[in-house]
Amino acid sequence: MWFRFVSYLKFLAQSTNHHGVHSPFVFQYVTRCLYSQKKLHRNKSINVLLKTIDYFGLQNISIENNTEVKELVKQTFPNTQFDKNPMDLLFVDEMDIPTFQKIRSEGILHNDSLILVDSIYDNKEILEQWKRLIALPEITVSIDMYHCGLISIRREQVKEHFTIRI
Repeated sequence: MWFRFVSYLKFLAQSTNHHGVHSPFVFQYVTRCLYSQKKLHRNKSINVLLKTIDYFGLQNISIENNTEVKELVKQTFPNTQFDKNPMDLLFVDEMDIPTFQKIRSEGILHNDSLILVDSIYDNKEILEQWKRLIALPEITVSIDMYHCGLISIRREQVKEHFTIRI
C-alpha cells in the first residue's frame, strides 16, 4: 500500500496532460481518445482498453487471463476477433522482456500493434519490469497512465516516453 501511495505521488509530479505531448500520433490519441467524454467502464484500465479499441477501430485482439474483460469486449464490439494473428492489440496483466521478444519473433505483432499492460504500479517488481520493457529499442512509444501502460512498436516513430494523467 505504501509503495502505491508514494509511486502515485511521483507519477503526479512527473505526469502531464496533452499540452506536454509533441508527438502528433500520441497527441491525437490523448485528446481524441483518452480525454474523450465517453465513459465505457468505471475501471480506468478497462475504460482505456475499450476507448482504444473504439478509437483505432481495432479488430484482432488478445486479452490474456481475463475472461470477464474478454466478454465485455465481445459485447461492446461484436465484430472483434480474438487471438487471430497478427494482433492489433494485446491486453495483459504484465509483460516482461522474454515474453515480448517471443511474441515479436513469432510474428504476433505488426508495426501498428499496441500492447496495453494493466496495473503497472501494482508493486515495485512490476514497475521495474515495465521500465526495462520500455527501454528496449524496439519499443518506440510508451505511455504511462499510472493505472495502465501502452506500448507501441511503430518503426516510423521516434522513440519517446510519455507520462499522462487520465
